[in-house]
Amino acid sequence: MNLRDLVYGLYARRVEGRLDHAQVPKHIGVILDGNRRWAKASGGTPEQGHKAGADKIQELLGWCAETDVEVVTLWMLSTDNLNRPEAQLRPLLAIIEDAVRALAADGRWRVHHVGTLDLLPARTQSVLKEAEQATRDNAGILVNVAVGYGGRQEIADAVRSLLLEHAEKGTSFEELAEIVDVEHISEHLYTRGQPDPDLVIRTSGEQRLSGFMLWQSAHSEYYFCEVHWPAFRKVDFLRALRDYAARHRRYGS
Repeated sequence: MNLRDLVYGLYARRVEGRLDHAQVPKHIGVILDGNRRWAKASGGTPEQGHKAGADKIQELLGWCAETDVEVVTLWMLSTDNLNRPEAQLRPLLAIIEDAVRALAADGRWRVHHVGTLDLLPARTQSVLKEAEQATRDNAGILVNVAVGYGGRQEIADAVRSLLLEHAEKGTSFEELAEIVDVEHISEHLYTRGQPDPDLVIRTSGEQRLSGFMLWQSAHSEYYFCEVHWPAFRKVDFLRALRDYAARHRRYGS
């Protein structure tokens, strides 16, 4: 361990020691951004960047478990990412599949897919379904893996599901227009039954949501971190929690 690592370790323990667990967000959404830029800066390949980013996930979940976070949503692949050239997309999907298998094999987490399965290759679909099935009875953190996910697509899918449900019941469009409200749509989101994210973290310095959990993040706090995702450290995570705890959430009041 070099001097810099020692100093960061001491600082992280200091921040953690002052953290009020009663003020910790129960649901954290994380936009895992900067894998390719980290690899480029390190002289590596995009695949090496994505692999390093995937390896970081278990560390993050360990920190979340230590601080009593209950739900974590990880944006691993957007619907826009699916438009990348096949030569880029194939290895990225393989890395994501390995990461999801590792989450399931860990034994501590409950894995839940959020996204549109039909947009994904059959092999990726199978990995996601198997991970969710294998971990459904685990008692640990609920880990939403957002693969093939887009916020606008989620809202469109929720509305479509709502319409189909009421069509089966014989509800007319006029009747549905009279009764539909925010809660009706929320019940058809990928995250139905879950609390909305209290905190959304985005790495790599970009200060935008890019379509991440557009519906659920209406009242979320945002934390933008300059560091690229593979280089994200425990001290960066703790700073995000400390920043969140210092804010006063008014929910529009």
